[in-house]
Formats: sequence, C-alpha cells, structure tokens
Amino acid sequence: MKRKITLKQIARELDVSVSTVSKALKDSDEISDDTKQKIQAFAKLYNYKPNNIALSLKNRKTKTIGVIIPEIVHYFFSKVIQGIENIALKHGYNVIIGVSNESFDNEVINIETLANGSIDGFILSLSKETLQKQDYHHLNETISQGMPVVLFDRVIDAIVCDKVIIDDINGAKEAIELLISKGCKRIAIITTEDYISVGRLRLEGYLRALNENEIESNDDLILKVDDRYESEDRLDLLDTAIERLLVNNPGIDGVLAVNELYAVSAMRVARKLGCKIPDEIQVIGFTNGVLSRHATPGLTTVAQNAQKIGEKAADLLIKRLETEQEEESYETSVIDTRLVIRESTK
Repeated sequence: MKRKITLKQIARELDVSVSTVSKALKDSDEISDDTKQKIQAFAKLYNYKPNNIALSLKNRKTKTIGVIIPEIVHYFFSKVIQGIENIALKHGYNVIIGVSNESFDNEVINIETLANGSIDGFILSLSKETLQKQDYHHLNETISQGMPVVLFDRVIDAIVCDKVIIDDINGAKEAIELLISKGCKRIAIITTEDYISVGRLRLEGYLRALNENEIESNDDLILKVDDRYESEDRLDLLDTAIERLLVNNPGIDGVLAVNELYAVSAMRVARKLGCKIPDEIQVIGFTNGVLSRHATPGLTTVAQNAQKIGEKAADLLIKRLETEQEEESYETSVIDTRLVIRESTK
C-alpha cells in the first residue's frame, strides 16, 4: 500500500510552494504544463487524495472557531475562553467548545468531529495524556491539510503552529525571589511530572532562582505530583504526598506550588501540622483564581493573565484565517505574569 502524502510533503519533495501544488492539482492555467504534469504524476504515484478538512476549508467558511480545553471546571481555562469569545465576537466568529478531560482519545475525537466541516480553525491546550504519549499525529495531520491551529498554555515544539504561552520560567523565578526577599532559606516546590510542559518550565525557574541567589538546590525539596491525585476522589493522596514532604524535610519555610490546587492543599496540610502561615511557612501558587482569592489565608499567586492569553490566541487564529500567507512563519507570543501579594507571604 502506498503511503499517504500531504500537500506540504509534495511541495517539499518537488521544491515548490504549497500554493503551486494546490493549483497544479486543480489544473490551473497559472501553472506551466511541465510543472503541472510533474506535480500531478507525483501525486498519483503516492495516491494523494485531499481529505475532508482541506475540502471544507476550500469550499466554505463556517465563521466558527473550535476551542478544545483539558477541563471545563477550571478558572484559568474559563478565563481563556472568555478572552477568545471577546475577540471572536468582535470579528463575527462563533465559538464551539470541546473538552478532552485530559484524555488523548477524547482530544482526537473532538478534533476529528469539529474538523469535519464544523469549524475554520482550532485553539487548544494539549491534554496531559497527549503530552505523556507524545503522540501528536492528529494535530500535525490537521495542520498539514491547511487548517490553522493555535496552541496555548501546554505547547510542544513538535507541533509547528502559532502558540501563546506565559513566561513560566520567569514567573516561577519571581515567586522564588519574593520568598527569598521575605527571609525564606529552605524552599520547596510542588510541581507536576516533567512531561507536563508548564510544570517542567516552572521547576526550571525555581532552580534558576535558587542558583542565582546562591542557594543550593535539594532534590528532597522537589515534589512531583502524580497527576491522578488531582481527581476529586484522590485528593487525600495529594495531601499525604505533601505531608510526607513537610514531615521528612523539617525547616521548610517556603513553598512554591505550580497551581492553585497544590498551593491550597499545601496550606491545609501545613496548618494540620501546626505550622503558622506566613510566620513559619510562606506559600505562593499559580493562577490567581477563585481558590487563591478565597483561601485562608489569602494566597499570594502568580497571575497568568488568562483572558489576555485567550484574546491573543483568537487574534492569531483569525489573522491566519483572514490573511493569505504564502510563506510559513509562525509566532509564539509570550504573555507576562504578575505577582499578586496576599496573606500567605509576609
């Protein structure tokens, strides 16, 4: 069986533009006969067939954007959606939301369903299972057939497209530097497994800040949480892991948690162990959502400007949808973070 080939692959093999390939396969008079014959013969040899995504894009525009998020009940993602909708409505686009529930299979199904003529382009944040599997065929195939994709928050170099991220490294660095300035000398981090990009980058920021302030890092103070502990019926396991961290490493006086859940859990466990916040242990989290604002004490946090992320992602996608771009150049937009100081730090 001959392998499946895309427009981009034909263009690369024959050293011509995708536009030239597309026009040649439609027998356009704009392309010379020799070039048309060469492209058509190559496409026939490799059994090229345009898929339904490409046909949908060429035949009609839906003025609808597909957004796929890992979870729906999450302050960060809800604010991103708000930003997307603000820009989409301004430009006359509708928005359809899909939820992967952190599942690779659900992510693939959402993309296949929406790409079948329902939408003009995607904005999405990768599921944890997709990152763990490192299987991005569904996205790369979608992009190769001409449907634009914008990734946000959880992104990966292997997918070549427009991206919107926050400065995770610098956000974590600033948090650690705040803790150091408040007198903390033994600082722990509660983060994700390394395959989740944002956790890995925030860990890098933590280590850089320690190094630049001549504080020796200690692997015992790095807790990488099994993401299964984030489910509602396993939060006791998250508490147990955090309690083990604090009990086994007496003298921890600062904690950076890479999300709100970890931070609020750390404060709960610390209080259970009799630690006073912020007098004996100071805590900083990420997101600045409802949990941060209503925690006791109020949680100092790295605000991610989620609405701005959504607005920028929608801007990038709509620009790509409405502008013919012969040259393939993609943008990675970095949104600055800011520290919101509350009562969990001195």
